[in-house]
Amino acid sequence: MKVLANDGISKAGEQALKDAGIEVLDNRVAQDHVINFINENNVDVLLVRSATKVRQDLIDACPNLKIIGRGGIGMDNIDVEYAIEKGKYIINTPTASSKSVAELVFGHFFSLARFLHESNRLMPLEGETHFNAMKKSFSNAHELSGKTLGVIGFGSIGQEVIKIGISLGMKVRVLTRKPKIEILTLDFFDGQSVKFEITSGNDMDAFLQEADFISINTPQTNEYIIDTPQFEKMKDGVYIVNTARGGVLNEVALIDFIESNKVAGAALDVFENEPNPELPLLMNPALSLSPHVGGNTVDAQEKIGLELAEQIIKLKNEL
Repeated sequence: MKVLANDGISKAGEQALKDAGIEVLDNRVAQDHVINFINENNVDVLLVRSATKVRQDLIDACPNLKIIGRGGIGMDNIDVEYAIEKGKYIINTPTASSKSVAELVFGHFFSLARFLHESNRLMPLEGETHFNAMKKSFSNAHELSGKTLGVIGFGSIGQEVIKIGISLGMKVRVLTRKPKIEILTLDFFDGQSVKFEITSGNDMDAFLQEADFISINTPQTNEYIIDTPQFEKMKDGVYIVNTARGGVLNEVALIDFIESNKVAGAALDVFENEPNPELPLLMNPALSLSPHVGGNTVDAQEKIGLELAEQIIKLKNEL
């Protein structure tokens, strides 16, 4: 069996595959040449992340391809249903990067609440000449403890966001299409664990009126979850972080509500026009920005590689 890890795979995942007698082609093939490469090299398994697209043309043109794997949660760069219809196995790693994404959410929350995103830009430029002025301008900061954390989405990432919020002493509200109950377990360094029963609701208005900090953790959507009507119902001074997908939040409306002070600050790790975010977003001092790096930690990539390897090895034995 041959595996093309076209967007890369962790060393641990690669080694696990090799130990199972599977050849790993760690090439980086341009999108226009992927089909030819797969066919010329008799590739059985194609592993991708966000860069490589697996559309119907590729699926049709590579009849010997048996398995298509996505390192991560979202599958929007793969025509999943069509691939399944054509007899391909589809695998992904829905939980491997959840903790990394959740930690990034709070990295942005802390940065916004304490103006770190702005002070990190300004200190090298004005720290020597305007130190006291900046100290004063950044003094209107907030603690997260005791505030209400609003989480949109109750999947693996949303649950990890909730756990961090609980550990900080935040109140938690969860919004889903249908109410549901989950038991979340917080594990501690000394072996202790504490279970929390969390119930989500589907009342958007009540959710928006209560939340001080909002984290969006949903799959890709066909329309905005947060648009002008939703912004209008939020608390004044709310903070928002989107690590889900570009297009779940109206970025033009976001800028308007930042300028009106309804939104105190927002963070975007994903963008509607990715990988070319709009300039007004990049230049706005109330935004904390990162280039779609939610799952890009050494830890998450190792877990992703190992999970993909385990699934491929299992399927190899079944094929």
